[in-house]
Amino acid sequence: MATTNSNLIRSRLQDEKKRLTEELAQLTASVKPVEERREGSPFGKREEEATESLELEKRLALENRLQGLMDEVDRALKKLDEGTYGKCDVCGKPIDPARLEALPQANLCLTCRAQQTKYAKSKPPAG
Repeated sequence: MATTNSNLIRSRLQDEKKRLTEELAQLTASVKPVEERREGSPFGKREEEATESLELEKRLALENRLQGLMDEVDRALKKLDEGTYGKCDVCGKPIDPARLEALPQANLCLTCRAQQTKYAKSKPPAG
């Protein structure tokens, strides 16, 4: 991989990491204290608590998604440093350049990704 190409990929990954960090910070900053949310509510306490619980679940799911994306970006940056960027984490084969162009933090080739997705869908839910 050429150094210029490597620098371009690193720059794209760092820009994505910065964007994700800012999005996480905005999400965290948008959370209001409980006493502020309850002030003057026209709804009953149970309905309000249910709404707050749902909003919290949605926010936590979004935070987890953003953190997962950030972990993928960090992994790609580490692979760049190690000289293994562009190789599938499972089979070791090169990842299609078009896939890396569209998703620079991709760490699986399409074949391994499809198998992972198929396995995840067929696995019974935990609990």
